Amino acid sequence: MYALMAFALAGQEVAFVLFGCALFAACLFIYVFYQPGAVETGEQKTRLTYLLERKEATYENLRDLNFEYKAGKLSEQDYAVQRASLEDEAAAILAEIESIERARAVVRRSTRRAAVEDSGGRA
Repeated sequence: MYALMAFALAGQEVAFVLFGCALFAACLFIYVFYQPGAVETGEQKTRLTYLLERKEATYENLRDLNFEYKAGKLSEQDYAVQRASLEDEAAAILAEIESIERARAVVRRSTRRAAVEDSGGRA
């Protein structure tokens, strides 16, 4: 009699554990694979924004390089090579920023000129 009751209780415990495992697996599956309806995205970066961020990073790298050289962590030759590389990168970035801003100015002028012509010469 006691053996039959022990067997029945063991069966209930096994069923309870299996139910708990299934519930945990279902929750884990939902957590891993659930896709919310509207995913938030960050702002769209333009090429100009990217270049401005890159310019700031390059200037920061130049400041760090100067600090490390003055602290004695770099040899004269390593400092010169790395500084030249960073200065070349900064010059390329500044040239591209300038070309983008020049192109934007041309577009703005032509847009204003077209608006003035459309309005009959009145500004």
